Amino acid sequence: MMSSRFTIHMVASLDGFIAKKGGSIDWLQSNDSFENGLVLTEQDIETFLGNIDCYIMGSKTYEHALKLDWPYGDKPIIVVTSRKLKKEKGSVDFYYGSLEQLVGNLKQHYQNIWIVGGAMLTKAFLRLKLADDIVISFMPILLGDGLHFFDYVGQEQPLHLKDIKAYKDGMVELWYEIRK
Repeated sequence: MMSSRFTIHMVASLDGFIAKKGGSIDWLQSNDSFENGLVLTEQDIETFLGNIDCYIMGSKTYEHALKLDWPYGDKPIIVVTSRKLKKEKGSVDFYYGSLEQLVGNLKQHYQNIWIVGGAMLTKAFLRLKLADDIVISFMPILLGDGLHFFDYVGQEQPLHLKDIKAYKDGMVELWYEIRK
């Protein structure tokens, strides 16, 4: 069996919200300018995304991503859901079972698996101790209200800071390894 890593990735406001109350994410684009920040080129983004083997997301994230410019290309995507959803992308499969079984199955086929939302799925991965890393990108905004990224996980989990990056648009990315 190959060595696999499960990485939770989320973009949040500085006060920890991933969406406004009505679900809007119009705040994700920043007009801020940080003089010393990194500038991402198309090549940087392409190289980074090329290293991801598979994505996992919840059903609401899937429905939201379909309305946006689908950023996942043709990579395999597992949508964890309890609802019957319409398959609108060829690379999407729906999963209705336990997360432990899903993780076991994916470990046999993929190395770099990213969990990209939403809040309920993220908390379930953390509670079950199935994630290896958390990458959280904070945008330079306080929303004041909305859907929290981490609300009431219900357990303490020590983390180890692996990397920090600050970008030209004011976004700051923190990469943590989850200590087990």
